[in-house]
Amino acid sequence: MIVIVGLGNPGAKYKNTYHNVGFMIADSLAKKLKVKFTKTECDAKTLKANYKGTDFVIAKPETFMNLSGNAVKQLVKKYDCDVSNELMICYDDVDLPVGNTRLRAEGSAGSHNGMRNIVAELNTTEFKRLRVGIKNEKIKNKEIELIDLVLSKVDYEDKENLEKGIDKASDALIRFIEGVDIQRISETVNKN
Repeated sequence: MIVIVGLGNPGAKYKNTYHNVGFMIADSLAKKLKVKFTKTECDAKTLKANYKGTDFVIAKPETFMNLSGNAVKQLVKKYDCDVSNELMICYDDVDLPVGNTRLRAEGSAGSHNGMRNIVAELNTTEFKRLRVGIKNEKIKNKEIELIDLVLSKVDYEDKENLEKGIDKASDALIRFIEGVDIQRISETVNKN
């Protein structure tokens, strides 16, 4: 079973913050596929649907970012997900310029605490990840601390590029559900 997890922090306080890019990707995908989040299970808001004959789950963990691995581990177990082939984690990346996208078949957690927790809980780095950049001028020029950036609302000047990246990411996820080879999807997604 394909399981797509968008990372973020739950609650109105964190809505539209840079750290909730994963939730925004999950919402964009759900909107494009005309499906709605209907359940809360495995410490996550979820939806289960079928697209062109393929069953999939989209999830937004209700744990806070640093404990995302708890929800991911439960989802993988419940849906008998083949971690290296069927799991996709979507999240923000402060090392990529705002709106730039990257898709990788595996890799380290980098500096992202949510990803570190997922790697620790699953005990592997061999799962797919789709990142959208949030590195803006403020962080580049060291005008703001990382923690303050990720928990702040998206700046007006970043909004358009971020939305383009999220749109590109959700299109890539549709191709992933369709069974397109990850390398072929990467060729499109990783061009910015």
